[in-house]
Amino acid sequence: MERNDLAGFLRRRRAVLQPADVGVPAGGRRRTPGLRRFEVAQLAGMSPDYYARLEQGRGPRPSVAMLTALARALRLTADERDHLFRLAGHHAPPRIGGDDHVSRGLLRLLNGLHGLPALIASDLNVVLVQNPMADALLGEQTHFRGLARSCTYRWFTDPRMRGRFLAEDHEHESRALVDDLRATLAVRPADPAANALVRALRAESEEFAGLWARHDVAVRRSDRKRVLHPAVGLVELDFDVLATARQDQRLVVYSPAPGSAAVSQLELLAVLGQETFAR
Repeated sequence: MERNDLAGFLRRRRAVLQPADVGVPAGGRRRTPGLRRFEVAQLAGMSPDYYARLEQGRGPRPSVAMLTALARALRLTADERDHLFRLAGHHAPPRIGGDDHVSRGLLRLLNGLHGLPALIASDLNVVLVQNPMADALLGEQTHFRGLARSCTYRWFTDPRMRGRFLAEDHEHESRALVDDLRATLAVRPADPAANALVRALRAESEEFAGLWARHDVAVRRSDRKRVLHPAVGLVELDFDVLATARQDQRLVVYSPAPGSAAVSQLELLAVLGQETFAR
């Protein structure tokens, strides 16, 4: 373990991370740039005293779980995370799956989208974070656990997931989700999470199994969604996808056609806030 280098690295990454990057209120005037120590500790789920000792070069060697929490709290890139592990005397984790901590660049873009529904999801269709407009349109999507974290899994196994969309759109949505999942597996054929998702869906959904057997593949970069909302009715929106360089995280932005009814519907949703959805 390289205590001094680890301490310097943690101090530097904390200094360049702004409160808005992690959804922390800026509060009053800050005497130093970046986050405060206790804010990083809270985000990582550790005691402020333990984190302070790490930054001072006098703490014990962090565990793998602790380093993973720190990497997420500090919004480290994959390269920065690997460096953090090595400084702490651990082997860097293998890059076989997508990262759950959100890309800093995508998060900044998401935070700048106030009038449009937008979310950041993994390439397994796990919603990692969403803005208030996405909450209002689609309901909160980040509280699920296990395989149900994936919207693709819920689409094929939970009838309530389809209740927000017109029945005549279901077949198109199913095909698009399967084709996109196969594209992800083609990039990461040995990824345990991706393979577990496919195995479960083939066992639990005849529809998925039939579509998977077609071997169609296509990354979903744009499409059109018609969402049934309990307060504003049928909302027709385009959505476009911006992916990270590794293609493992995606910013999905929903936008209305100029002059369409969806423009005023989104304005109304912004006023109404999040509705209660059946889950």
